[in-house]
Amino acid sequence: MRKALENLMKFLTAGTLLVMLLFVVWQVFTRYVLSNPSTWSEELVSYLFAWSTLFGASLIVSERGHMNIPVLIDTKSVKTQKNASIFSEIMIFLFSLIVLTYGGIRITNLALNQLTSSLGVAIGIFYIPLPVAGIINMIFCILNIKDILDGKVEFFQAKSASEISERLANDASEVSKYENEDLDINMGGK
Repeated sequence: MRKALENLMKFLTAGTLLVMLLFVVWQVFTRYVLSNPSTWSEELVSYLFAWSTLFGASLIVSERGHMNIPVLIDTKSVKTQKNASIFSEIMIFLFSLIVLTYGGIRITNLALNQLTSSLGVAIGIFYIPLPVAGIINMIFCILNIKDILDGKVEFFQAKSASEISERLANDASEVSKYENEDLDINMGGK
């Protein structure tokens, strides 16, 4: 289920970015070549930008990549780290439930009677991704908590801030190493 949702969010994020790119190119073309700027594309791009941000944020929730301060947590015991991670997931779940889902449904319903200035479409239509992203975030939070409880998430207790920095640097170099290997394979490999 996680993989299918992640793939859906990747598709939606990439799709909105691609459509944004096309509309921005259209906007530049109409402004500088046709000397008749397209107002509807500018308005649509701003909504698509918000959509791509919401969908991208859902991907971050799925990867447990949200902001944290390792020096505060990683020097604590593994049990404390585990509890802090579960607490963090619960807070994200509650935010997604209250702000994105409940608030998103309310603002969507309120805005269904208002029309956009250039497109003439109900503004509420453009707010639908709020509750959708909220629901997906809540699903990812539940899956993340399950992974933490099942021991699928690795925790380690660092002795110092320098050990934390070293581990983060090693993790980043491992990611870079795999990305370079993938690039070599995709380019004919050496």
